[in-house]
Amino acid sequence: MGSAVPSRAARAEAPFAALRRLLAALGLLLLGAGDCELHTSCGIQKCTTDFVSFTSHLNAALDDFDLEFCKALRAYSVCTYRNSKVCRGNLVYHSAVLGIGDLMTQRNCTKNGPTSSTNSEMTHDLCNYSGHTEVRERQGGEKTPPPTYLFCGLFGDPHLRTFKDHFQTCKVEGAWPLIDNKYLSVQVTNVPVVPGSSATATNKITVIFKSYQDCTDQKVYQAMTDDLPAAFVDGTTSGGDENTRSFYIVEKVSGKYIEMHARYIGTTVYIRQLGHYLTLAIRMPQELVMAFEESQDLQLCLNGCPSSERIDQSGYLPLPVMGKLHPWGAASHPRSGYTLETATTKCHEKMLVKDIYFYSCVFDLLTTGDDNFMAAAHSALQDVEALHPSKENWHIFPRSGDNGVGRDSKFFVSLGLLCLIHVLYL
Repeated sequence: MGSAVPSRAARAEAPFAALRRLLAALGLLLLGAGDCELHTSCGIQKCTTDFVSFTSHLNAALDDFDLEFCKALRAYSVCTYRNSKVCRGNLVYHSAVLGIGDLMTQRNCTKNGPTSSTNSEMTHDLCNYSGHTEVRERQGGEKTPPPTYLFCGLFGDPHLRTFKDHFQTCKVEGAWPLIDNKYLSVQVTNVPVVPGSSATATNKITVIFKSYQDCTDQKVYQAMTDDLPAAFVDGTTSGGDENTRSFYIVEKVSGKYIEMHARYIGTTVYIRQLGHYLTLAIRMPQELVMAFEESQDLQLCLNGCPSSERIDQSGYLPLPVMGKLHPWGAASHPRSGYTLETATTKCHEKMLVKDIYFYSCVFDLLTTGDDNFMAAAHSALQDVEALHPSKENWHIFPRSGDNGVGRDSKFFVSLGLLCLIHVLYL
């Protein structure tokens, strides 16, 4: 009346028969490929060899056969994916991809799930920078200190916080490199804000994540005013193996705020648009920041702005000794419409601590009259609090002189002069 139900061993024989056909076909293709094919960078032969080693010991009569066979197939699939670029046009590679798909369909294997590995810990840690230290400890037997992270930020007119926690205000009109090392390149383009002055702000940011082992191919991200995409220039939103999520973009506010998380190099990048201009914040491990060639020394995040491009003095907005208030100090700025008092009140609405971010807000309002610069300073401080590794260093305060002049009064005297010089700069 009914047909006999096949045994587990009989059911398991089907994938082995298909596997034998696949391996036989791959073997013939490998033999026919000749020495030239075998000496290319395509790693399909190793993928196939690893798959054979994962499955050769499996016993079809055991309960865990299906689980282990699917894990091996997923590992085979991941390996072929990692070789997709270098194996393009390789007949062995394309035959393997087709065979893997057939076997996964036959065995009802899911695409996502655990994979077999010759060293699962190393595979997991390869694309997770925070795990690199753990791997070194297992291999060397000695504890290594946790990685040191550095922070760099750029916002406003433009104000730069370097990896060394130096704060500068610069002109830097045109294209300038913020970061340029073995793993990452970041370039910004600054354009004039107020006609006839040296005030500039950022309207374009280009970020290049360089190819890194099996974790990702090179990815380029580009943002411009009114064009803050949630994808790389090739249309993708992640790099490497989608299962590990070692590198991806998150859109926080559509067209206004994105984050890029590159776990394989322990790096996080925030980019925002406020008004017509962009801001950037980045956290990166110190050992990777310092991985650059001698010819790559022009990096604003690392070494700051060239002295000829500096508007501030000694890394901070200046606090020179002044005997009396400059007449312009109490008057409305001819272009911005703000006075020192109204700019101070406005910035105090968002920032209660009178640190360098607060004073940068006042400086930008006096220079431009654009309230979006206040939002930029506030967001820049929020990014510091999110990404800077040392809470005690979040706030930077202007240095006061030794002549007994109060910090705030002396700052505003010099700030008024600085803004006037900045706007009328020749």
